[in-house]
Amino acid sequence: MTFSIRAIIRALSRRDRGIHFGPERWVSLLAELDRRGGRRHEAGAFLLGARTGHLREVQDVVFYDDLDPEAYSSGVCILHAPAFAALWSMCRARGLTVVGDVHTHPKSAFQSEADRTNPMVARDGHIAIIVPNFATGRPARKTLGVFEYRGNHAWTDHSGARARRFLHNDLWSKFL
Repeated sequence: MTFSIRAIIRALSRRDRGIHFGPERWVSLLAELDRRGGRRHEAGAFLLGARTGHLREVQDVVFYDDLDPEAYSSGVCILHAPAFAALWSMCRARGLTVVGDVHTHPKSAFQSEADRTNPMVARDGHIAIIVPNFATGRPARKTLGVFEYRGNHAWTDHSGARARRFLHNDLWSKFL
């Protein structure tokens, strides 16, 4: 009988869908968002990786201001067309795809009208994560905004208590 401990743990913990970060990558991402935003304005990044079924595996991060130096000049995250051309080129070169994006908000992690109507990547299954308080400290999963794009400006909200079953960024993530 062939079995996989990893598959059994994933099935028991219901981690076969959502987005997976190694815990070290998650912590360093938050610290870098805090640094780049300077606790004064939004900061963000694209999450690059692979998708297997309904699970996305984050393998690399590209910050908005590395693609567009003016990305934060208005105080909110805005990228122009050349930034996306550079992003797609990076993805091709690394053999990865954009599985999600993350950006900060000054207070709570709600999805603004601009976020809802202007997804960074308007592809079904794209994950958008919003981090409160400009990513200061180590926000608990339940404080994050976690949204899955469904097309035609429709989103599934995985925020609050639901984030525990969708955003996998804890110690167990290291083994799954």
